[in-house]
Parts: sequence; C-alpha cells; structure tokens
Amino acid sequence: MARATAHPNHQCISSEDIQGTKVYGADGKNIGEVDHLIIDKVSGRVAYAVMSFGGFVGLGHSHYPIPWGALTFDTSLDGFRTNITEQQLKDAPEFSDDSWQDRDWETRTHRYYGMPTYWEGRGGL
Repeated sequence: MARATAHPNHQCISSEDIQGTKVYGADGKNIGEVDHLIIDKVSGRVAYAVMSFGGFVGLGHSHYPIPWGALTFDTSLDGFRTNITEQQLKDAPEFSDDSWQDRDWETRTHRYYGMPTYWEGRGGL
C-alpha cells in the first residue's frame, strides 16, 4: 500500500492510502483491492469500498461496491479482511452509475451482503 500521508500509531488513514489496499477473504486469499471509496455527502460516513478484481495488467478488471462495514483492517496482512467471497462479488446485485441514486439498490446490496445499511446502522464510519 502506498503511503501518501503517513499516520503511524493512529487509526486515521488518508483515502489515498486506501486506494490499492488488498482485500483478503476469510481464508486469507487475496480477492481484490480497494479501487476507491464512496462517501455519503450528508453524513460524511464512508458508505462503500469499490473493489476491483480480475483482469490482467489493469485490463478487464471488474468493480464492485461493497458495504464499508463488511471490511476489517488486518494489521498482519496490511490489508482488509472480509467474509465476502469472490463468487458473492460476481453474483452481487447489478451495479450501474445510476445505482447511487437508488436507495432500493443500496438496500438490496446491504441485505445481499448481510450488512446493516450505513444510514440505519453501523455500516459506515
């Protein structure tokens, strides 16, 4: 993970530093990386981490938003751990750029991953 803004001994991290952070499944296998974050403009909470996986040399990779609450930072991996599988990502509710304006899509996505919504529960920071 690149370090744009180092925060040693703190729990805060720059959003730049999260981009490219590896994501590992419960079995410890790398299933992708964080491409970017989606932040709720009103509350300021991180709502989603958009994961990238697949492809070769940056081509053909897929992007999948997952609820931020589905990730836990694992210091031993220097990356995020999740119980979400690569197959779950592939089978997730269909996503398009219009999905961000569709609360029903967001609700379906959170339910699909078994997470509380960020606007009702602890799904975001």
